[in-house]
Amino acid sequence: MDTIIEIQNIVKSYSNKNGQRNTVLQGVSAKIERGKIIALVGPSGVGKSTLLHIIGTLDEPDSGEVIYHLDGKELKLSNFKEKDLDVFRNRKIGFIFQFHYLLPEFTALENVMLPKLIAKERASEARSRALQLLELTGVAHRQHHKPSELSGGEQQRVAIARAFVNNPEIVIADEPTGNLDAANSQAFIDLLRQIQNEYKTTFLIATHSSEIASVADIVLNMKNGIIL
Repeated sequence: MDTIIEIQNIVKSYSNKNGQRNTVLQGVSAKIERGKIIALVGPSGVGKSTLLHIIGTLDEPDSGEVIYHLDGKELKLSNFKEKDLDVFRNRKIGFIFQFHYLLPEFTALENVMLPKLIAKERASEARSRALQLLELTGVAHRQHHKPSELSGGEQQRVAIARAFVNNPEIVIADEPTGNLDAANSQAFIDLLRQIQNEYKTTFLIATHSSEIASVADIVLNMKNGIIL
């Protein structure tokens, strides 16, 4: 097994409005295989999103460790300083969310270019790569439109293009079809297969969708804050 991410005994809790601690993750351990589509399934409230946020460096565990295996190195997230995490997240991880989080004042093209510009790449290179991905996702003809001028399916396709613009090692997707109708959900799944065939990227997807789970290489079931 070629492991890209190792999750070791992750514990995470939050305080509720009464000041009591609610433990969401109760010692989660798993290995994520490189180049595979992994579906993380389970009912709402079991900690799927929390786990994705920790793996994606958007949140920190109370205890436990997330280890990335990249370029022959073992990288423990707990050893990173915050500014280094920002760079790591930008260059190594792509994100797709249920709600696209496109910036409303920017066009589709500008939204896709943004992660490359943040990485201090030349605007001409960012533009070229963004156009390539907008072509791949089927929305190049909408490149000059702002998010409010796009349909829900088009917005999600732009978000997919943005997730891939820096050639990430892993794409983390949190309920990516949760806000789409059946036709656009199927289009997302078809696009997922196409991108996987072309780029061999690792996908980690939290989902309620049986259709996404059915195309995954590996399905991880969560219950009561652990992976079964």
